[in-house]
Parts: sequence; C-alpha cells; structure tokens
Amino acid sequence: MGEGAGLRRIGVVGRKEHDDVPGCVEQLASFAHENQIDVSFEEHLIEWAPEGAKALDLEADPVDLLIALGGDGTLLRAGRSVAGREIPVLGVNLGHLGFLTALPHTELEQHLGLVSKGDYRLDRRSTLGAHIVNADGSEAEHLLAWNDFVIHKRGGARVTRLELRVQEIAGGPWQDMGSFSADGLIVATPTGSTAYSLSAGGPIVVPSVDCLIVTPICPHTLAMRPLVIPATQRVAVRPIERTKDLVVTADGQVAHEFETGAEIHIERSKIQIPLVRFSGQNFFGTLQRKLNWAARPSG
Repeated sequence: MGEGAGLRRIGVVGRKEHDDVPGCVEQLASFAHENQIDVSFEEHLIEWAPEGAKALDLEADPVDLLIALGGDGTLLRAGRSVAGREIPVLGVNLGHLGFLTALPHTELEQHLGLVSKGDYRLDRRSTLGAHIVNADGSEAEHLLAWNDFVIHKRGGARVTRLELRVQEIAGGPWQDMGSFSADGLIVATPTGSTAYSLSAGGPIVVPSVDCLIVTPICPHTLAMRPLVIPATQRVAVRPIERTKDLVVTADGQVAHEFETGAEIHIERSKIQIPLVRFSGQNFFGTLQRKLNWAARPSG
C-alpha cells in the first residue's frame, strides 16, 4: 500500500478554458461516486459536475489529494494554495509542455485506480520564501514560490540596475556579489531550473539537489553568468536606480511592487510541496520526453 492509502477526500482545480476539462470533471465525479470518495470542485468547474456537487473550500474542508487540471501554471497555483499542509498534488496535463504534471489527460482514467489504492509515491519539491525589506527596515508581506522569483520592470523589456549580496550563514555578515545591468534577475529552485531560468541560459538542476539558482536576464555584460549557490545561503537583491515600475513575481503569477529604497531577501523555505508520481516516472525520463534532452539527431 502506498503513501496515499485511505483516500477519502479529493479537491479539483483547473482552467475552465481547456476543451478537455468537462470530460475530466465528469470522469473524476464518476470515479469518486463509484469509490465512495468525497470530491469538491473549484466553483467555475461545477457546471460540468453532477447536480449537487460541492464547491472546493480548502480552509473549511481540507482534502487528502488536490488534482490540478491544466498545465504547469495551474499546478503551480494549486501547489501554492496548499503549501505547508502536506496535501499531495496531482497534475493532469491539458496544456502543451506540462513538465511538472504527472500524466496527460488521456491517461487519467487508468491512473485513478492507482490513486485510490495509494499506489504512488510523493516527490517532495523545495520552495523559496522571500520578503521585501523597506527602506525603514519594516518588512512587507512574505512571499512563496516553488519555481522562481523574478525581479523585473513592468511593461516592455527595460534594463534595470541591480546589486546582489549573499549571506552564507543565517545572521552572519552579508557579502557583496556585485552589481550589473540587465532586464532582470531570476532566483529559482531546482524545480524552476527547467522553466524561465532555463530559457535565460541557466543550468538544469536535478530536483533533489539542495541549491538556489541565480540567473540574470539578458545582462549587459559578458562577465555576469548564472550561479548555483547552496540552499543554506540567502540572497539579497537591491535596485540601484529608482524602483518605479519594479516588481517581484512569484512563479510568473503573483506580482508585488517595490517601494523606493526597498530590497528583497530570498531564501529556501521550510515548506515542501509533495507531487504525486507513479511507477516508472522519473526526472530524467521527463527531461528526455518533454525537452528532448540528449536526443540524437535524426538521419
């Protein structure tokens, strides 16, 4: 019996715009009814569920498993919604790439039986925590990401000047890492190393490696390259110029503005997000299948 044995309550979130969402909702409702499992849906998905279906309310009615119908963006949103609660998240891909999702929607029905028996394992992914420190020393709202934090300007691509520091030991002195001009900066987890950081020239990092990836976006210098640092270290990013229009974005979805004179501190969070994985699924297989890693030229 696997980690998910005793499954009694399932929550379902998803993108209403996907053509395959109605069929997936119907499959999940039917599966839950046949196996006497309580299922609840995000409100905008209920129109495809049987009459009397429950609306998902994670605060009032926690679940044993959260299923995300969509692409990686939907899965990232789902993961953040249950962060710190030890609720496994299963991603069902309805998009194009779906690097983080566990299975395509065409395989949903055959894997639901494995889910009910707990015949799966949990792949625990690290997250990042951040807080903006204002010029007066006060701290703004704490932020969470499990792909990356991106510091950039709103609107079109515009260069900004940033200063980097690192704290090797909690409470220890900050060390200067230098300053540079770029379109922005990415601080990513190993999970996020195959997302925006990869597109910006950052390295691919196996999820189990305990590190942070610091990747400049289009730096205006040949000397500023991506950097991998231990996850025990903390990174501070300070805008050198005025902070108008400068924002930090969590997982490409949640944006927060900087006040004048503010800086952001980013570190590994204690929170881990458990992703559902089935037998035979592994990071390198996904890397080859989704990104054509080490693929041989045809012909």
